[in-house]
Amino acid sequence: MTLDQIKPGKGGIIVAVNGEGALRRRLLDMGLTPKTKVVVKKTAPMGDPIELSLRGYMLSIRKDDAAKIEIEVIADDSGVVGIGR
Repeated sequence: MTLDQIKPGKGGIIVAVNGEGALRRRLLDMGLTPKTKVVVKKTAPMGDPIELSLRGYMLSIRKDDAAKIEIEVIADDSGVVGIGR
């Protein structure tokens, strides 16, 4: 599943950052690296950009860029899909 498909309030762990060249480097430089926990906080009214919470800060990225980030969605003990502890 990719990051652009996650609903606000849900999240997971980054598995891979796809893309090429400068775009991939920019995403990695912003902290979107494999094994990082990320939560989608909210989306803009038209669906773009997406606000994320990761590594103790908030980050807004375009939906097209979020589509290049593969994540593993984690379910908690109650069966609710979201960020694991």
